[in-house]
Amino acid sequence: MALAKETKRIAAQFDYTDEDVNKGVQEFLRQMHEGLQQDGTSLSQIPTYVTGVPNGTEKGLYLAVDLGGTNFRVCSIHLNGDTTFNLTYSKVAIPKELMVAKQATDLFGFLAKQIELFLKTHHGEHFDAHIRRRQTVSTPEGYRDEQIFRLGFTFSFPVQQFGINKGTLMRWTKGFDIPDAVGKDVCALLQQEIDKLRLPVKVAALVNDTVGTLMARSYTSPGKTSTLLGAIFGTGTNGAYVEKLANIKKPVEGDYDKSTGLMVVNTEWGSFDNQLNILPNTSYDIELDQKSVNPGIQMFEKRVSGMFLGEIVRLVIVDMLKNTEISLFRDENSSQNDWKSTTTIASDSGVFKQWGLDSSIMSIAAADSTPDLSTLRQELEKQLQIYAASLEDALAFKNVAYAVGRRAARLSAVAVGAIVLQSGELQKTNDEPIDIGVDGSLVEHYPFFRDMVYEALAAIEGIGPEGAKRIRIGIAKDGSGVGAALIALVAANMEKKGVVDYLNDFRNGVTSKIVEAIPEIEPTTVM
Repeated sequence: MALAKETKRIAAQFDYTDEDVNKGVQEFLRQMHEGLQQDGTSLSQIPTYVTGVPNGTEKGLYLAVDLGGTNFRVCSIHLNGDTTFNLTYSKVAIPKELMVAKQATDLFGFLAKQIELFLKTHHGEHFDAHIRRRQTVSTPEGYRDEQIFRLGFTFSFPVQQFGINKGTLMRWTKGFDIPDAVGKDVCALLQQEIDKLRLPVKVAALVNDTVGTLMARSYTSPGKTSTLLGAIFGTGTNGAYVEKLANIKKPVEGDYDKSTGLMVVNTEWGSFDNQLNILPNTSYDIELDQKSVNPGIQMFEKRVSGMFLGEIVRLVIVDMLKNTEISLFRDENSSQNDWKSTTTIASDSGVFKQWGLDSSIMSIAAADSTPDLSTLRQELEKQLQIYAASLEDALAFKNVAYAVGRRAARLSAVAVGAIVLQSGELQKTNDEPIDIGVDGSLVEHYPFFRDMVYEALAAIEGIGPEGAKRIRIGIAKDGSGVGAALIALVAANMEKKGVVDYLNDFRNGVTSKIVEAIPEIEPTTVM
């Protein structure tokens, strides 16, 4: 009984009440508005230069590449124009030496070579390097438009974007370290290497994975409603949403299509409330943050994303193991254990190592509804080398994991709810759903995560149970591929507008030169 009581006391520290949710929403809205006014705020609110979302009728064949970490993926996506698509892809590991290359050209040359191999393998009929740049007056660059693949480049590292296909690398993460590339335009670096190989490819768009999620969901979502928000709830967490241009008060440098009156904004909400104005902060959160590689930042992400949830649970378990008043994962003799064995933990168990408890075991704990929690107990042995855990032990673990997971879901609802309120869509009289596209291991694999998000949304003032029913959260599969292709399509459409303007200017220029060349003739008077 002592263990059950102590588990309940600790789990209560992770309660995030309806009142907490509403305070969180108000603070999220405040920080959203702050980020729309100026740079350097908790919520970065980065303009993406994407000024429209698809409706599912778009057609065409586009390329997408994704440099998200240790792998590089090349895809071609054929949009069928009926909310469906066909996807072909290849994936290759990045050689370790290229992750720390001396020159940016070493890495980007390797990426261009993979694009060449992909085109030769899957699109040989389009692969004609010799005629791809026959000089025409179609565009200032002289591209022969129908021979060029437009490519969306998903680049999951911090960049300062200043155009739909322009962005300078701010810093490397995830084990990459190529100082030569920092401060340079990553699209230009890739394009230069593509051009060396004379490939029929133009890097048309720089894509953030959340923006890709938004675009992919908007293309495939049922009904007439375009998608408001694309969100990742996985290893990390972030969201991008459609904002009215009039609400973006800070300067947006560079060229973009102003005619829609809209702009997709990348919130970078992992850093929401780094100041801890309203975020919950248990002793376990404090310890996790202090021992992390980036103390004091990404405070929202550290309470919500899959990368950190397992570590919070681990810190709780370690704390409980130190408590001599309770008997977690230990028995005096086998009679105290329903499996008639004494529990042991291996000395090299992941429980005793930072990041040693993977968040996936939380999903198993949440899903296990067997009377003796046998599935969870087997997983404790397999993943954490906790042998012959008792039913009481497993129940304590399950309850701690549930409390940490539930708090993450309710915090996720704070972000989603604030963006729904910001959009004003609930004030519209139609009954069309407000569509949210999500991706990531938490929403896909953690049982009841979306249910817990909906439960919290229903408690938000201005949304309520009826409003929550109008919010449709759906999985957006393969946002980094399909989404990148769709942003390349948006970019191609912007180019076409530019081409029309260029041709008009060209024609006008030719006309004016002809007019200038005609000599003025003195008027004659007819007698």
